[in-house]
Amino acid sequence: MNKGLLHTPEGVRDLYNEECAMKLWVQEKIHQVLHTYGYRDIQTPTFEFFDIFNKDRGSVASKNMYKFFDREGNTLVLRPDMTPSIARMASKYFMEEDMPVRLCYQGNTFINNSELQGKLKEMTIMGVECIGDDTSDADAEIVAMVADALSKAGLEEFQIEVGHVDFLEGLMEEAGLDEETQEQLRELIENKNFFGVEELLSRQSMSEEQKQVFLKLPELFGSREIINKAKNLTDNEKALNGLDRLEKLYKILEVYGLEKHIGIDLSMVSSYKYYTGIILRAYTYGTGDAIVNGGRYNYLMEQFGKKAPSVGFGIHLDQLLVAMRRQNITLEFEYENSMVLYEKNQKKAAIELAAARRKEGDSIVLVRKNSRKSIDDYQEYAKRNKISSVYYINADSQCIMLD
Repeated sequence: MNKGLLHTPEGVRDLYNEECAMKLWVQEKIHQVLHTYGYRDIQTPTFEFFDIFNKDRGSVASKNMYKFFDREGNTLVLRPDMTPSIARMASKYFMEEDMPVRLCYQGNTFINNSELQGKLKEMTIMGVECIGDDTSDADAEIVAMVADALSKAGLEEFQIEVGHVDFLEGLMEEAGLDEETQEQLRELIENKNFFGVEELLSRQSMSEEQKQVFLKLPELFGSREIINKAKNLTDNEKALNGLDRLEKLYKILEVYGLEKHIGIDLSMVSSYKYYTGIILRAYTYGTGDAIVNGGRYNYLMEQFGKKAPSVGFGIHLDQLLVAMRRQNITLEFEYENSMVLYEKNQKKAAIELAAARRKEGDSIVLVRKNSRKSIDDYQEYAKRNKISSVYYINADSQCIMLD
């Protein structure tokens, strides 16, 4: 046999036993939280037309998508991002709805990014989209749900960082930066390369005061007072409007009692270009990557024909589980499986016993005894598979509970 067949491609992995059970348990806990906020389940296809995620949508770069063709020659992609899929679906089925629509989902995304060496290319995402609500109250509900979901999943230490797209965009527009330079600046800021930021700015024709605001971005991180500090750095209307929105959001989050989990980060940028308002990320110990991403996108829906300002988030479930393992957050799963082991001539009795127990809600493993295997072999098998009890129906029709 070719042993290469046993391996998975780079960027994907198998889950089994306790690890798989823990993932399903965490999924269920998060799912319950989303339902308690009134969000309703939806599913979108694993693959869609390429145009759903093209450059105009501001999603994942084309080079990082898994593309293929159908029989008619249409270009299809494995979805790299959940939000455009949901925007398409919501526009189709809720076109006439003029009140907020609350949707929740879980599914896998696929990003073929060679830059992510050692990281997953298939990821399980759970999240929500609140469609048709432009209020800061909706923003706050999204952040509160993130905190609630992470707490119910078992995390105690986590931080949700919140920024606003308009703050940095307002500064860049005021400085007269062209589109290419803005993109370079965003990339440098996202990579926390502030030496690169300084070098880039040194080549631009802007006032020294404007340059100093950009160079102070790393300092614009903390709690509520950061907003007031930033207001003293600029009089740009767009940037100030973004700060006002963050201030409203923070006040509502204080009502939720979430201050200890919230940080303001005015240097935050997102690779998703469809975000137009608040953006958020959540972090915890044990991983340098965000375990949650989200934000407000007020114009994405319009590209599918429905005017509906929206906001949402996605929890990166695999990254969350990595962090939980490194924090030694483990779950003790009680396996209630029992085994009915029977001799060949006791098939009817074994099936009837198993059926009766299953009818009572028990989990039963039904196994016909191999003559080449001993009772000890089956007891060891039960231990390996965490089967709690074994009933043995011998050739004389006796049912014996094995120790």
